[in-house]
Amino acid sequence: MKPLDSRTAAKTVRPERIIQFGEGNFLRAFADWIISNMDEKTDFNSSVVVVQPIEKGMVDALNAQDCLYHVNLQGLENGQPVNSYRLIDVISRALNPYRDFRSFIALAEQPQMRFVISNTTEAGIAFDPSCRLDDEPASSYPGKLTQLLYHRFRYFNGDRSKGLIIFPCELIFLNGHRLKETIGQYIDLWNLGDGFREWFETSCGVYATLVDRIVPGFPRKDIDSIKAELGYDDNMVVRGEAFHLWVIEAPQSVAKEFPADKAGLNVLFVPSEKPYHERKVTLLNGPHTVLAPVAFLSGIDIVRDACQDSDIGRYVHRVMYGELMQTLNLPEEELVRFADSVMERFNNPFVDHQVTSIMLNSFPKYATRDLPGLKTYLARRGCLPEGLVLGLAAIIVYYRGGKRSDGTDIVPEDAPETLQLLSGLWDKGSVPELVKTVLGYTPVWNEDLNGIPGLAGRVEYYIESILGHGMRETVRRLLAGI
Repeated sequence: MKPLDSRTAAKTVRPERIIQFGEGNFLRAFADWIISNMDEKTDFNSSVVVVQPIEKGMVDALNAQDCLYHVNLQGLENGQPVNSYRLIDVISRALNPYRDFRSFIALAEQPQMRFVISNTTEAGIAFDPSCRLDDEPASSYPGKLTQLLYHRFRYFNGDRSKGLIIFPCELIFLNGHRLKETIGQYIDLWNLGDGFREWFETSCGVYATLVDRIVPGFPRKDIDSIKAELGYDDNMVVRGEAFHLWVIEAPQSVAKEFPADKAGLNVLFVPSEKPYHERKVTLLNGPHTVLAPVAFLSGIDIVRDACQDSDIGRYVHRVMYGELMQTLNLPEEELVRFADSVMERFNNPFVDHQVTSIMLNSFPKYATRDLPGLKTYLARRGCLPEGLVLGLAAIIVYYRGGKRSDGTDIVPEDAPETLQLLSGLWDKGSVPELVKTVLGYTPVWNEDLNGIPGLAGRVEYYIESILGHGMRETVRRLLAGI
């Protein structure tokens, strides 16, 4: 078996035009995969310099392979199984700014640099007032980026053509807005002056994005067979699903510079990211959140098995198409296409997605993913979405703990105070009191849900039904309209 490096595999030399903060699995299977396709299919002709955003990371492992690695995509496309490999050669080098700050800051001096891409986790876009301009480097990602931008501004004497296009991929709503605001805080903290502020605001673009691809990461269980199939000792293989979507809130002038559409990629440049964010959260995360407890309490452990079950599959379809889809404002044809793609992802034959992994912090998830749809559905239809109400009841029953009917342990995971509250309520044995207290638990809901007409009564009904008849029979009664 050959080692994987530039001596054993072809690596094209391209201009360094992209700075990427983050060397983790997601960006390598998503952004770098997209750039690889753009380089192959368009005249984009760009390479990436990876910057390790925290002191400990994987740049040494990347550099040991000359930044070459394979992306293994698995899933369904148009109903057909996909299991493909692609050699990614777009990363020219990887830097650790904590060890080589000079090479990091010198990136600002390269005239062809044009883009910044980041994924520093949801906590990465944060203002740390302890950061200083002369830190080598600043501890926060926005601090590092401000250092880089300010050095570029000074090095090129405020040349407006040397601004950068910045695409944050952190999984927070309006990530670009948050990042721009945080950079503004550093401009104030470090007294960088009105000239730099004006250059940043007019010559640079910080654009909100929504990213969507499930990336399980390094395929540890299958790595030996993968290496044998590839013929390379690749220790940086990253596995992802076949589906991908990148929504970027930016004008068409930016799309022309980043021609993903010409490469046939699912990258959309739109006036507002909000409806696409709502679509993903509502039609992917929303069904996931209620599918998990209903499936588990029905004796099903895998998302795919739940979707293919004669009862639970119909329940998932009802929640997605009949309830949550009715609360969104995009064209119905577009929503159906997206929902169909979500169902393909849920049915991925290569991924055994445990429903218990979705159950972590279920109440906060329901609050952000399903509760807005429940309220919108009620306002539009004048009645409650029964599938979503059953999902909430199922979460409450799941949080009782104990054992499933087949003896499997039920192990809720949430904030300690939430678990303590539910445990105490279940010990009292009064379902009406339980429901009233849970719906009134404002630390989770930020409001008293007892004010939603009819909700408490329907949640009580479904809890009593689950306890008396079992989850599967309760689902069957719901689907039969009983």
